[in-house]
Amino acid sequence: MAKKIIKTLKLQIKGGQANPAPPLGPALGQAGVNIGEFVNQFNAATKDQMGETVSVVLDVFDDRSFGFVLKTAPASSLIMKAAGVKKASGKNKVKKAGSITEAQVREIAEIKLPDLNAHTIEAAMNIVKGTCVSMGIEVK
Repeated sequence: MAKKIIKTLKLQIKGGQANPAPPLGPALGQAGVNIGEFVNQFNAATKDQMGETVSVVLDVFDDRSFGFVLKTAPASSLIMKAAGVKKASGKNKVKKAGSITEAQVREIAEIKLPDLNAHTIEAAMNIVKGTCVSMGIEVK
């Protein structure tokens, strides 16, 4: 008989740097997950993505076991890395935080394509460009 999923958590954690401290520990504790076991498995799975933000979908089963799926990094963090800025503009229409090229947009779209609701690379590029606009990053 298949295990029944009782809770699904969506988290963003620095790759290879998960620890039981807040905010991760309390979120896992409330879901009934063995915190130490999750931290060890996550850090082992993401040791090659050290320091990058990794999205993870965690399914908690009725016997308190769990399974997780790693997703690609958020588009905003990839854009900020490509633009070489630490944070986005608070006023995207008035003040620009930086700029990236069309080639960089394509590269980010290719990375994000498996996790986006897009069938073509051009559609994925439009999604990434929309994120750039909301962050105050100019596409040249």
